Amino acid sequence: MEPASLENMCVLYHSANYIVVNKHWDIRIDSKMWYEKQTVQSQLKHHFPELADPGTYYGFRFCHQLDFSTSGALCVALNKAAAGQAYRCFKDRLVTKAYLALVRDIVPEEKITLDFAIGKNTTEGKTHMMCTEGTDGCENPKSCQTKLTVLEYGEYDGDPVTKVLLQPLTGRTHQLRVHCSAVGHPIVGDYTYSLRTDSAPYRMMLHAYFLHIPLENEPIHVTAPDPFVPTFDSKWAPQRCVNVLEDLLKNILTKSQPEIQEEPQPVHRSPPEESEEQQAQCQQWLCEWNLD
Repeated sequence: MEPASLENMCVLYHSANYIVVNKHWDIRIDSKMWYEKQTVQSQLKHHFPELADPGTYYGFRFCHQLDFSTSGALCVALNKAAAGQAYRCFKDRLVTKAYLALVRDIVPEEKITLDFAIGKNTTEGKTHMMCTEGTDGCENPKSCQTKLTVLEYGEYDGDPVTKVLLQPLTGRTHQLRVHCSAVGHPIVGDYTYSLRTDSAPYRMMLHAYFLHIPLENEPIHVTAPDPFVPTFDSKWAPQRCVNVLEDLLKNILTKSQPEIQEEPQPVHRSPPEESEEQQAQCQQWLCEWNLD
């Protein structure tokens, strides 16, 4: 990908209610810092000034998060109603996401379910990190799971690596990065969770490849092109294919499709009545999306 800039923004999907962009790997979603001029927020304002909502702090309602160094599909709601519908899908865990990553060394098992509770790291000097249950300083760990499927074996800049498909079954901060590190296969270029040793690659090799949001009247299905191919990065040299990405995506789509067909009417679902606190949280989310 070209260097991040206001002009360099790739739109994957655009309707009256949503925009899905292919977020650059070297750009924040938004920032309150005056010196950070290049963000997804500023890109959207540059390309679509007429769609910015002055009633929100950031001008746009981001439906979910991607880390600063993660690229790929990022969904933005363009009005309160659209934001509310997306919020429900995420809250009810109906959203399907799949990521591509290059991880260090050879992952021997073709398929693994990573099941490590993750909490906030309270250790001095590591409070910006998350950690797995049982490690020193791990506060309030919560259960989370990730499905890992091996795609290819090869080398990156001469070192053995594995290209994998990651499917988060839950949504915790830094979940994929922490889970991969926990099993001894940190993501290539992940400076934070390699304990500041993996600094040579130009980026962290994690990409939000597939996003499916089963909205009632506008189901969103997008893929963000795979950046981990030799034509984009000559240091990545695949040597043996284990699973074909397109075939895995078809299986994911097949599993996602019944959700679209079987839940067209909200009356078919009977969610428990929300508390006043939950309703207040939802209203706050609709007014201003705070990534912190």
